Amino acid sequence: MFEPNPKEPFALSLSKGRAAQILTQPQHSVQHQACGYMLRRAQHERVSFNATPGLERISKPVFKHIPMFDTTPTFALGRYSLNLTRPQVMGILNITPDSFADGARISNSNQALEIAAQMVADGVDILDVGGESTRPGAVPISLQEELDRVMPVIEALKALDKPISIDTSKAEVMRAATRAGAVLINDVYALRGEGALSAAIESGAAVVLMHMQGEPRDMQHAPQYLDVVEEVARFLTERIFAAQMAGLDKKRVIVDPGFGFGKTTAHNMELLGQLKRFSQFECPVLVGLSRKGSIGELTQQKQASDRVAGSLAAHIVAAQRGAAIIRTHDVRATVDALRVLQAIPQARVDKASVSPDLMAMFG
Repeated sequence: MFEPNPKEPFALSLSKGRAAQILTQPQHSVQHQACGYMLRRAQHERVSFNATPGLERISKPVFKHIPMFDTTPTFALGRYSLNLTRPQVMGILNITPDSFADGARISNSNQALEIAAQMVADGVDILDVGGESTRPGAVPISLQEELDRVMPVIEALKALDKPISIDTSKAEVMRAATRAGAVLINDVYALRGEGALSAAIESGAAVVLMHMQGEPRDMQHAPQYLDVVEEVARFLTERIFAAQMAGLDKKRVIVDPGFGFGKTTAHNMELLGQLKRFSQFECPVLVGLSRKGSIGELTQQKQASDRVAGSLAAHIVAAQRGAAIIRTHDVRATVDALRVLQAIPQARVDKASVSPDLMAMFG
């Protein structure tokens, strides 16, 4: 946010009509922020707007007086701020005896802390804790059992000073976990469970709204779509709208197309290929393809632990198509792969692809 500094005089040339037009654009746009800053400066210094109609040029000298001009995209998770100039890595901590990918790998808080500490050393950005399996065919567990699994782990993980996500669909677990320090609610039911939406709003935490056709116990029984991309996008549109109508700030929303949740391999690949479609929501996009059945089918690897290479390929494609968060079992490999991707210089921006208004602002 830009704030006026009375000790930095500068000249302003911008019509009122043009200012109003720019300020109707999305608030995260460079034009919106710069114009808002200039309006506040104009009010502070009582500078008159040029009445000349049309688009006036905001000269380069103006930006020399804006040292705080920072357009880095970020996403707030409680007291943490994710830098979205690169994909963030979410490490999976399944505190379940029947996880499809790592079985009974974690059975207590000491094991969870040891594994999470290694994830932190490997470069993880978010720790995602789940106490109830949502693998295909999974059977629901009781509230108390889920609380008994995740709460000691969340308490232990606070020592690592990383954002903690709670992977749950139960309102009571959401409340307990966020009170204990979780700053993100990752819900495969997109807050459709009883009391879930209210619990999420009251918690102040950010939320992941995910698409799933059916329920874990039956979701992979011949899933069908007329157009998987459009149907998933429509569902997420409806859930974002419902959340906003209930009072959830959209700035707290992350969307997840739900790879592997009621989708065939063909559906998953269609979603991955058209992942940019989900940028329409102006919310970070989370992708969870790690070690999933589709990766196994494509690579002919039956064991989940043998699907790392295939998962990395999917993660890179997702990052190239706009994924902001990659959820993975294999943190070090994923971080390394993304570092290589980030090291590739971006193509120069052709002036023809930049809006005339933005070119006018920077000259």
